[in-house]
Amino acid sequence: MTPAQAKAEARIGLLNGFAAYGMWGLVPLFWPLLKPAGAGEILAHRMAWSLIVVGVALLVVRRWAWAGELLRQPRKLGLVTVAAAVITLNWGVYIWAVNSGHVVEASLGYFINPLVTIAIGVLLLGERLRPVQWTAVGVGLAAVLVLGFGYGRPPWISLVLAFSFATYGLVKKKVNLGGLESLAAETAVQFLPALAFVVWLGSRGDATFATEGFGHAALLAATGVVTAAPLVCFGAAAIRVPLSTLGLLQYLAPVFQFLLGILYFHEAMPPERWAGFALVWLALVLLTFDGLRNARRNAVRAAALAAQAGSATTTAPPADATVPAEAATPTGSTAPAASR
Repeated sequence: MTPAQAKAEARIGLLNGFAAYGMWGLVPLFWPLLKPAGAGEILAHRMAWSLIVVGVALLVVRRWAWAGELLRQPRKLGLVTVAAAVITLNWGVYIWAVNSGHVVEASLGYFINPLVTIAIGVLLLGERLRPVQWTAVGVGLAAVLVLGFGYGRPPWISLVLAFSFATYGLVKKKVNLGGLESLAAETAVQFLPALAFVVWLGSRGDATFATEGFGHAALLAATGVVTAAPLVCFGAAAIRVPLSTLGLLQYLAPVFQFLLGILYFHEAMPPERWAGFALVWLALVLLTFDGLRNARRNAVRAAALAAQAGSATTTAPPADATVPAEAATPTGSTAPAASR
């Protein structure tokens, strides 16, 4: 690939990244359009229509081999079911929060999600934190306490969104499926319960899909596109831009949601809430700074190891010579570790 082509690919990746996180950040504008449908009905339609949209996308790109492999792996299929259950909780709480006037608190959930992900890594995976990471987690905990005081209750919406999404990320990492494939598998698990719920609502006369006109029905069907479109853009970005760039872009979504909550939905922000959010942002600044510094340090270390390996190759003994075991590995050299 020529430098010009590489630059064009990077630009395409960055635009897709902005598109993905921009859509996720602006989605609070969409859910109120679906009223008078309740959060449960919206959630059920989102699960059902997402499967249809993703299924069509997979037909277009002709990627189906993974499905047979997944069905032959009960453990991985079980993890997909867990992921589907956790993301169902996340989607349901988020839709309810937005349509109930808690957009700012919902945005907080995605601000503190990186901190919760780190905590899960320590508690469940035995990962070791660097001092700055410990400081960020401590500041994040203080922020939750301050916000709890400001709200007069624990910010449970934020905590449920953060913990459910962090758990979802952990499970998806173990499943190791692509974005479209993973969403197709998860919505396949969700489809029958979602369809049953919609039918049950209809039997009670509480469904709005067929009673509020064609426009309302079309908007409910569009929940599948709203779910899949940013995921497609994210996938296009992930293969073209560095992870460090994606890590910074991820804050766009909660920033947009936070601004919408204040400027468009006019939600209250008393001083104690500002103080809590300021602590969260301080924790994220610390986390981002530490991550970038560690990534740079690992890159320098990897370059040094590569240079050392190249030097060793140029001075290697003949193939039939015996090399002492202690000379085979440079003293003190170790592979870069993300947790270091």
